[in-house]
Amino acid sequence: MSSTVPSAPGATPVTQRTHPDGRVSLAEGVTLDDPRFANGDLLPVPMERRTWGVYNYTALWIGMAHNIPSWTLASGLVALGMDWKQAVLVIALANVIVLLPMLLTGHAGPKYGIPFPVVVRASFGLRGANLPALLRAAVACCWFGIQTWIGGQGVFLLLGKVFGGWTTATEIGGHPWTLWLCFVLFWALELAIIYRGMQALRRFENWAAPFVLVGAVALLVWITVKAGGFGPLLDQPSKLGWGADFWPVFFPALMGMIGFWSTLSLNIPDFTRFGKGQRAQVWGQSLGLPTTMTAFALLSVLVTSGSQVVYGAPVWDPVQLAAKTDNVFGLLFALVTVLIATISVNIAANVVSPAYDLSNLLPKVVNFRTGALITGVVGVLVMPWKLTATPELYIFTWLGVVGGLLGAVAGVMIADYWLVRGTALDLAGLYDRHGPYWYAGGWNWRALLAFGVGGLLAVGGSHSAPGKGPFPEDGLIPALRPLADYGWAVGLVTALVLYAATSRRPAGHGRRRRS
Repeated sequence: MSSTVPSAPGATPVTQRTHPDGRVSLAEGVTLDDPRFANGDLLPVPMERRTWGVYNYTALWIGMAHNIPSWTLASGLVALGMDWKQAVLVIALANVIVLLPMLLTGHAGPKYGIPFPVVVRASFGLRGANLPALLRAAVACCWFGIQTWIGGQGVFLLLGKVFGGWTTATEIGGHPWTLWLCFVLFWALELAIIYRGMQALRRFENWAAPFVLVGAVALLVWITVKAGGFGPLLDQPSKLGWGADFWPVFFPALMGMIGFWSTLSLNIPDFTRFGKGQRAQVWGQSLGLPTTMTAFALLSVLVTSGSQVVYGAPVWDPVQLAAKTDNVFGLLFALVTVLIATISVNIAANVVSPAYDLSNLLPKVVNFRTGALITGVVGVLVMPWKLTATPELYIFTWLGVVGGLLGAVAGVMIADYWLVRGTALDLAGLYDRHGPYWYAGGWNWRALLAFGVGGLLAVGGSHSAPGKGPFPEDGLIPALRPLADYGWAVGLVTALVLYAATSRRPAGHGRRRRS
């Protein structure tokens, strides 16, 4: 139910106002109070609270990019036979590519002040939006647990260097009780920060980003001085060359690097909704994502090369490397850096999205804070210590499959918002079952069709090496096996084209129509 601004008899009530800078807000006097589709966290952000600037988004990406898994991305590519230049090139190219859907889906945030689960109502319907929202939430909850376990392990390892006997404590469930303690404390600290809301997250990211940068550079200076140079890793030639052996590895590796942030390309409106305007989110993300990820990859290569000189073998894990020092101050500095780096990415990338998604499912009983707490609980229930113990089955298989499905969701979103609607949305209609996005019982069959076909092509060929996963070696559908390594891109392009082909541009954008 919504109340509208009075207008002349017979005229269509106007419920939104377009400002000179192109941003849109609800018209004065309009209220959205249907508890099935609205609560304080899902409603459009008022204009006076859309305050995030270029630095805020740049700092957000610096904070998210500087984490342990992204540090080790280059090592995976080097293990595939690339040299460091090829590895950094692949990472740089992947992040330039993923930036495009990030900017396209992020556009609706500052324009309308709405989060991802509300944006996706325009394409999937008011009820249908729960399907992509819960898919995204499932991935985020698992990654929240995984990152929390990794962060807890880092704290555990570094504290073990400070306090003797810390790592040899009595085991519970196959792990020292001190490791469980680190995990629980790390988990509680993350939830305490996000429980304070999005503005608290912005303040945290603003100072966390430069701190983590200083920590990474300090690690580089330390290992360079200790090694007397960067070492032989930089001189190692590529095992693949640039010919026929390189390209079969290059494209799947590129998709893998794109997949690292592809999930966030869906829910980036959760952050851009607080932006001062399009310039803030476009420049902030462009300066923050590809440049930071590329620089971080280069930094990890240089540090690892130095470690090869000092220790006789490359040490790709920054926590393992920092733990090799006997300097107490250095250990404590590394400990704080690991804490801040992991918390900054985990909260932003893996708590904000499911908090909004779960709120969208039951707006009447679940708000942002409750959704964050549910995410934290689910992140423990998925037993991340088991997820990281068998990566072939859980991370690379299950999360890879869901990632392909999310690519199809992105295709539908982009086609609907840019090609079908030309970025024009009925803001109040996104919260009203009598509005233009109710479709058939709250579901849009065109979006479901595009998502189903795109998802099938993306994941239908999923395959596993013998003994390494649940899928047949030849793929679930053998004919689709060649597409499996390109799942996210296949899902996105297929869904985009099919949705655009089956939809027609609606008339009368931006005005309230009631049926």
